[in-house]
Amino acid sequence: MRIRRAEEKDIPRVLELLSEVLEIHAKLRPDIFIPGTTKYTREELAAKFADERTPVFVAADEEDAVIGYAFCVLRSQPFSNNMVPFESIYIDDLCVDESARGQHVGQALFEYVKEEARRRGCYEVTLAVWEGNDSARAFYEKMGMKVKETMMEFVL
Repeated sequence: MRIRRAEEKDIPRVLELLSEVLEIHAKLRPDIFIPGTTKYTREELAAKFADERTPVFVAADEEDAVIGYAFCVLRSQPFSNNMVPFESIYIDDLCVDESARGQHVGQALFEYVKEEARRRGCYEVTLAVWEGNDSARAFYEKMGMKVKETMMEFVL
């Protein structure tokens, strides 16, 4: 397995994996997510793959088939004038194909993103986990992540 930047040839496989993730989220929050859809279109993926501020990394097997991905967003702090300025990488989405789970693909992707953040001089790597996605939460905790803040909601 190797980790590399996503390429246009990866779009069909990434769309399949995006669909897997969407179905997990749709089961957790059917009030928010629409089953049978994906987060991005082919055109949006091509734009993300080409944008240095939204790097997408893929884990590819020996045949160069995509078995996982990490969608990232470079963010500049502060959000307000009372915060220390710094750069961070936000993991917008991380997925490992169900058939490749347990093979440390997710860990390899996460470690790659951390190294990329260090290379770029970032202060931190952040992400959000949907409440109820206990396996994802456990994975990120195993990777050493800690809760930074909690977003709450009041559904009307």
